[in-house]
Amino acid sequence: MDLGISAVAMITVIAFFFGEVVKCTKLHNKWVPVICGAIGALLGVAAMYTVPDFIATDILSAIAVGIVSGMAATGLHQTMKQLSEGSEEVK
Repeated sequence: MDLGISAVAMITVIAFFFGEVVKCTKLHNKWVPVICGAIGALLGVAAMYTVPDFIATDILSAIAVGIVSGMAATGLHQTMKQLSEGSEEVK
């Protein structure tokens, strides 16, 4: 089973979860993208060492892939939020 590219999606989902957890705390929401990117970077490095066929083969690439995946979680959340607000306006 090739987990290389699916690990990127896994990083996004895990970072999304951490972003939702942060929003439940007293920490200001402006820090959610930074935290998602940092979590993604850590997970990218971990995936480089643990996931066979991970798309990054060096640490800087793994950090970059992780940050982009973590930030994608923020973009995913904003897309869902915008779409749900748009459907409320139509009603």
